[in-house]
Amino acid sequence: MAEEHPDPAASYAALWDWRRQVADLYADLRGMADPKAAWRVWRARRDQLFAQHPQSPLDPARRQRFEALDLFPYDPHFRFEVAVEGLEDRAPVPVAAGADGETVLLPFARTRGLARDLGGELVLYWIAGYGGGVFLPFRDATSGGTTYAGGRYLLDTIKGADLGGGDGRVVLDFNFAYHPSCTYSHRWVCPLAPTANWLPLPVTAGERLEVAAS
Repeated sequence: MAEEHPDPAASYAALWDWRRQVADLYADLRGMADPKAAWRVWRARRDQLFAQHPQSPLDPARRQRFEALDLFPYDPHFRFEVAVEGLEDRAPVPVAAGADGETVLLPFARTRGLARDLGGELVLYWIAGYGGGVFLPFRDATSGGTTYAGGRYLLDTIKGADLGGGDGRVVLDFNFAYHPSCTYSHRWVCPLAPTANWLPLPVTAGERLEVAAS
């Protein structure tokens, strides 16, 4: 859900620019051969967007004191290139989206190759509606502790968040997992991970919650 703005044209233009910058960022990442170097670029440009962009998820007061997002150290063991296979059960999953109504997620595929490392496989969803897009939210054993209780996102192609793949495979690098906007402000409402994507093991990679100063 977009940030409220007294000028709707300016608000939509800012959202348009935010999505363009995110899509350009991921396009750059897909062209980089070194995943850890790509991760450094990703975190630096996200920090810049959060600090400076008018569509930052942060409230203005929090933005003024913002320095950087908190992330786990890069861990290559959480990078996978896995096969995806079709699903027989494609029952729609309705998800509340606040003032925006209801978002419908259509399960269409499942990963094959994560169970040994993460304790389970993940479902890929298609976001219903004009244009649609692939969406991969998840929860894990860190959710509600070092990460947001509602889970994190890994793929959201409507916003350009896509690390690539091909020939029936997809790159899932959990070092690039990020929190939904509702983590940062009650102004935002975000679809959360359906129970099919609740992993039993901790994913100690990607974005984590800020540690409060003692």
